[in-house]
Amino acid sequence: MLIRPATPDDIPAITAIYDEAVRTGTASFELEAPSEEEMLRRYRAILDGGYPYITAREAEGGPLLGYAYASAFRPRIAYRFTVENSVYVAPAAHKRGVGRALMDALIIQCEAGGFRQMVAVIGGSDNVGSIALHRACGFYDVGVLKATGFKFGRWLDTVLMQRDLGEGDRTPGGA
Repeated sequence: MLIRPATPDDIPAITAIYDEAVRTGTASFELEAPSEEEMLRRYRAILDGGYPYITAREAEGGPLLGYAYASAFRPRIAYRFTVENSVYVAPAAHKRGVGRALMDALIIQCEAGGFRQMVAVIGGSDNVGSIALHRACGFYDVGVLKATGFKFGRWLDTVLMQRDLGEGDRTPGGA
C-alpha cells in the first residue's frame, strides 16, 4: 500500500469519501457534507497548522482508498503537544487494512513532529470498527460523553480514546 502526503489533487476523492461518511455513518457529526472548496480550505488549514495529512492507494495513480490527518485537539497553547486524529476509508476498501496502515503512518509522522499525545474523538458507542482500530493501534479508553450528538433521529455518544506519542508525558515538552 502506498501512503503519501495528500495533495490538492486528492481533494475530489477525499471529498467523496467524506461525503459518504457524513451521509451514511456516525463517524462525523456533520449533517451535510462540505463542498470540495470547503474540504480544500480545511486541508490547507491543517497543513498550515503544521499537521500531517496523508492518503492511501494500492499503487501510484490508483484510486484513493482512504485518508487521515492530525489536527489541533484544542486551540489553547497548553494543548500544543496533543493532536486529534481523523481516519476515513472508502467503503470499497473497508476490512483491507487501509485504516490501520493510515493510522500507523499518522502516528509515526506525529511522533516525528514532536507531538506527545493523540486523542480519538469517535462518533457513536456503536462504532465498533473505529474503536477496534484505535485499540489495535495502542489507544486506551478515556471515557464516553453520553448523548452529545443527534443524527439520524437518535442520540449518539462520543467515545474518547488516547495514546502516548513518543515520550508521551515521561519527559518535559519541547518549545
